[in-house]
Amino acid sequence: MATNENPVLRVAPAAPADALAYFTGLMAYSTDVSDVYAVSELDDPGFTLVDTRGEAAWFQGRVPGAVHLPTDEIASRAAELIDQSRPVVVYCWGPGCNGAYRAAVEFAKLGYQVKYMMGGFEYWVREGLPVATDAGVERGKPDPLTAPSSGVSCAC
Repeated sequence: MATNENPVLRVAPAAPADALAYFTGLMAYSTDVSDVYAVSELDDPGFTLVDTRGEAAWFQGRVPGAVHLPTDEIASRAAELIDQSRPVVVYCWGPGCNGAYRAAVEFAKLGYQVKYMMGGFEYWVREGLPVATDAGVERGKPDPLTAPSSGVSCAC
């Protein structure tokens, strides 16, 4: 198969320096559920985790320790709830939802350093990580399509 017939290589890969800049840039804007979980039990993980979903979603389940601040309330309530000197990590439902992006925009407009948590609450649950409700904290089994059954990290 000639290169011009190969759908993967029809557009040539970026130069290494361009790829380095692009992928490093992506990591400046995002983190993932495994990395958030890895520091979740520290006295100070170095950021504030914010659940930007609505009230019904919050009561259904959330990441333990997250602050609840729905996207529509960020502009009016962020200053009273979130220390602007700390980075913020936002999450919403999951990869099929752009709510975390909209929340990140709102925090950035207010002058906060912000990242979004890739996968959102969906992948937090799918990786078998702890979920808080008003009744307490529970932990499910990891979905083997998203995390190894022996742990929470793909070790990538």
